[in-house]
Amino acid sequence: HVQLVESGGGSVQAGGSLRLSCVASGLTDARSCMGWFRQAPGKEREGVAAVDADGNTSYADSVKGRFTISKDNAKNTLYLQMNSLKPEDTDMYYCAAHGPRDCNSGSVARGLGYWGQGTQVTVS
Repeated sequence: HVQLVESGGGSVQAGGSLRLSCVASGLTDARSCMGWFRQAPGKEREGVAAVDADGNTSYADSVKGRFTISKDNAKNTLYLQMNSLKPEDTDMYYCAAHGPRDCNSGSVARGLGYWGQGTQVTVS
């Protein structure tokens, strides 16, 4: 049974920072692609960032230079460090995982594997 549990969301002023965490359990493929997507009610999902098993990262153009994805394999935890936040970053952020192929910031938003319940980020 796969579980992805996000935390770290909250409210912050524009220009501020937040760090999201995602604890993963039950993933049987050690080479899973992991990442983050975001979605507001009534809007399409937007892939934000992804990291593959070799540590290669991929980012949406809208967050490049501001967000950093990383993972701690020993803790089965994925992170998203978000700096220089903007009001347009306001969304529900979801942690996602899928198989190792075609891992990029867009792939994690396609609903191909697993995702968590989300954590809300609000930037004002």
